[in-house]
Amino acid sequence: MKLSRIKKMKVIDFYTADTRIRQELPFAKNISAGFPSPAEDYMDMTLDLNKELIKNPNATFYGRVKGNSMRDIGILNGDVLVIDRSLDPVNDAVAVCFIDGEFTVKRVHVHGGSCFLLPENPEFEPIPVGEDNDFMIWGIVTYVIKKMKP
Repeated sequence: MKLSRIKKMKVIDFYTADTRIRQELPFAKNISAGFPSPAEDYMDMTLDLNKELIKNPNATFYGRVKGNSMRDIGILNGDVLVIDRSLDPVNDAVAVCFIDGEFTVKRVHVHGGSCFLLPENPEFEPIPVGEDNDFMIWGIVTYVIKKMKP
């Protein structure tokens, strides 16, 4: 996908994370993916998803993905990203980037002084980032929340 086509697409809807309310849910630890085990041994704990998913509440946002440029690493249309703006980017991190007036989620790859935004779907082309681009790494994706199909 060429950069000019990205400018016409809205790829992420953003939401703030509200961590003021604790929402503890029953937590089944040690769920076996092999042989079953008695469930009653594992239902004595609770888990607060805000506490589990959000390490930096003032810098964390949710974003709903639109499109499938990251499908090969499991980020699909409609998935919800947990995005932490306080984390420093590292090479090959999956990040929400702002480029030339639009947001996109891509893998940020730096090599030999050049920066590229890499999709995880062969139907899309890497996006080179140059000095002429208005560019910033807006936040690092820490979790992907998805709805399983029935």
